[in-house]
Amino acid sequence: MKSEREDIIFQALLLIHIPVACLFTAVSGQSDSSSSVVVAGYNVSAPAGSRVVLQCVSGRMVWTRDTVRDRQRVVHWDMYRARPDYAMERVLDMFSAGDQRIYNSYNLGRVGLSPTAFRDGNFSLVIKDVTMNDRGLYSCNLHHLYCHLYETVRVQLNVTKSRRKEQRFWDGQKAVYVVLLGSTVVLPCINRRSVWTDWSNEEEDQQVVHWDRQSPGVHHDRADRLVDLYASGEQRSYGPLFLQRKMNISNQAFSEGDFSLSISDLQPTDKGMYSCHLHHHYCGLHERREFQVTVEAPVIQTTLPAKALPSEDKDTTKKCRNFLSEEKTNWSHWLVQRLHSKLNTSTLPSVQTGETARHNML
Repeated sequence: MKSEREDIIFQALLLIHIPVACLFTAVSGQSDSSSSVVVAGYNVSAPAGSRVVLQCVSGRMVWTRDTVRDRQRVVHWDMYRARPDYAMERVLDMFSAGDQRIYNSYNLGRVGLSPTAFRDGNFSLVIKDVTMNDRGLYSCNLHHLYCHLYETVRVQLNVTKSRRKEQRFWDGQKAVYVVLLGSTVVLPCINRRSVWTDWSNEEEDQQVVHWDRQSPGVHHDRADRLVDLYASGEQRSYGPLFLQRKMNISNQAFSEGDFSLSISDLQPTDKGMYSCHLHHHYCGLHERREFQVTVEAPVIQTTLPAKALPSEDKDTTKKCRNFLSEEKTNWSHWLVQRLHSKLNTSTLPSVQTGETARHNML
């Protein structure tokens, strides 16, 4: 009677601890409340008249709707053997569609999960006819591929031949089970969060992104809404038309996970705090990125007048003139010599001088 009471108390404490641990894991990276958590802050400065892009990117917000969504949630049990192999091995895995896969033929019919695990949130591992070979550190791993969630619960299993040595306790990091050889044991892994047990048929309404802007001195809860964007493709812009035209988000935002806001023709009136809010209600994602935008003086582009060539040095000018004069003289001499050469080698009849002509006449 006492043993049964201790088992009930232990399991109750364990069930309390596991949800708390899971909740702590979830809160550390995200918030399930409607208010978003600031995950990043940036200071952005740009000159007036320029175009600025406020980067807001998240892979967890990519809308991956497909026909195999039942295979986007999976649980798998692994076991680490301390001795003699010091090796990790896969025991089994199971998709939310209900298909189980046992990796060792020895465990067929002896090891398994509840077929309704993804409906009731009970992923505990049942081991029948426990043997000494079952000793080791077991880990229950939950993966949500759609939401990019990963959670792990560890349980140490020891085996004894003495009924008096059977016990269950918490060692500060994990549950430890010491069970009787040949008995049946259930290693606990319970997570009843809706993200593991339900699947919404209205994913398009579960994902929304919106941009807000706070003018200097305005509190966050009084910020102006700029735009709402839904996974369905619906987009709602707010404020004057000219403001809507100068601030844009890509039409492929949810397929790429890029919700960056581009602001064209930046003006001093555009300064303030901009915030990008990402909400995925099904996955429990609520994040906010803040951008403090300041506008600098516009960049003035001036055309510089053409610069005059630097004045020539007198010595350099004199040298250049002497050089040109020498070249001119050399060129004249060469030209005269060339003409003489042509005349001496000409095939035309030679011209007789006066003395030669008189001599021939005599």
